[in-house]
Amino acid sequence: MNNDVYDVAILGGGPTGLFGVFYAGMRHMKTVVIDSLPELGGQLMALYPEKYVYDVGGFPKILAKDLAAGLVEQAMRFDPTVALQETVHGLDRVDDELWKLTTDENEYLTRTVVISAGIGAFEPRRLKVEGLERFEGNGVQYLVRDKSALAGQRIMIVGGGDSALDWALNLQEIAKSLMLIHRREGFRAHEATIKAVQESGKCPILTHYEIRSVTGNSRIESVTIFDNRTDEEQTHEIDALLINVGFKADLGPIKSWGLEMEKNGIVVNDKMETALPGVYAAGDVTQHAGKLDLIATGFGEVAVAVNFAKHYIDPTARAFPGHSTDEKWKEN
Repeated sequence: MNNDVYDVAILGGGPTGLFGVFYAGMRHMKTVVIDSLPELGGQLMALYPEKYVYDVGGFPKILAKDLAAGLVEQAMRFDPTVALQETVHGLDRVDDELWKLTTDENEYLTRTVVISAGIGAFEPRRLKVEGLERFEGNGVQYLVRDKSALAGQRIMIVGGGDSALDWALNLQEIAKSLMLIHRREGFRAHEATIKAVQESGKCPILTHYEIRSVTGNSRIESVTIFDNRTDEEQTHEIDALLINVGFKADLGPIKSWGLEMEKNGIVVNDKMETALPGVYAAGDVTQHAGKLDLIATGFGEVAVAVNFAKHYIDPTARAFPGHSTDEKWKEN
């Protein structure tokens, strides 16, 4: 067991959690951040490190991996404890002041908890196309860890959400050719991205099309697609098939901790308090009026959570700490 007693344990090392770690340090809180992944950064690193992020204040555009690196640098400023590749299974009340977090590796005692677990554990949704699975890693992929590996290739993208449209835009500079298919007319991606892809003229978009079959030897070589209205078929020779049809998310043990849940999210109030005393939540994992699943809103939510956690521990400490431009925040 880890014998330290922390002021706050932050569950999740994604953008929201990392900003929370930094803010806890600003409030002189002894902090531990726990994440099941092998590196900090959450979805920024695990799902789309090579994608540009456009909707974070101060950055017209920034690669996800660079945003993650900056957040990690900022979070580490106050030397928090970092526990990676640990999944929290249990949250138990020890007494009126302490919670015990049990992971598959350790136990942690903490006065408060901030849950910033994003969408929880996730894995990509796979298409049910016969023979597709054998090409996974050999031309068929659900994530892009290294964009340069797709240079000079003929790429077909499947999907209609942000990931699919982002890649339809971001791969234009390196792909030999691009095509995007989507099973219906409407898209779930950001309007600006859809418009940019459509106006680029570099990525034809076929709506109402789905994959019927794939062929190849050691790697995928061609894809047959069909119009789901007319059953008309087309066959295209490709080098890579990038499938972006969403992820299956699971909050796992969190759902058994006695928290109030709604739509697979943790219900919080305007202080980001959950139904459990001293336990807060922020980011995509939460559910509240006016909820928006954005990195930008996650930053604000976790700042609220950490500041009220500080006030919970020490009622004499104001929830609002003042601005970081104030004299008291200046480095020595």
